[in-house]
Amino acid sequence: MAVVVGYTDRPESEAALRRGVDEARLRQLPLHVAQLVTEIDSESPQRAKQWASRLQESRQRGAALEADLRAQGVDCHFQVLSDPPTPAGSGLLRLARELGAELIVIGIRRRSPVGKLVLGSVSQDVVLGAACAVLAVKAAEEG
Repeated sequence: MAVVVGYTDRPESEAALRRGVDEARLRQLPLHVAQLVTEIDSESPQRAKQWASRLQESRQRGAALEADLRAQGVDCHFQVLSDPPTPAGSGLLRLARELGAELIVIGIRRRSPVGKLVLGSVSQDVVLGAACAVLAVKAAEEG
């Protein structure tokens, strides 16, 4: 059992991480934070270098985040999902299934009236495909 958080460097994802920490503590479960780094057209050597650089940056950022949360007493595990061409939602669902997740926490953006007709593709994939509860979190409004 675990709490799984889908993570990016966006405000709504930071809000999801904070909520995931709270939920993991409340449920007394380990927290698994997953960030997907999608492959950039690897046919181009320059793009392959960019992808490798993004992958390395994500791993470094994740190690720092994991260390910070562990210092706060959270049983945290950060993973970079980089199995191209796995869609972000599929990678997150696979991880949740492998861990027997009790909860998946994702960040969602505020949408325009037209955008409200559908969630973002990753959010929609996770909500519709999860075998466990999914908590969708918005970033706090500024101002």
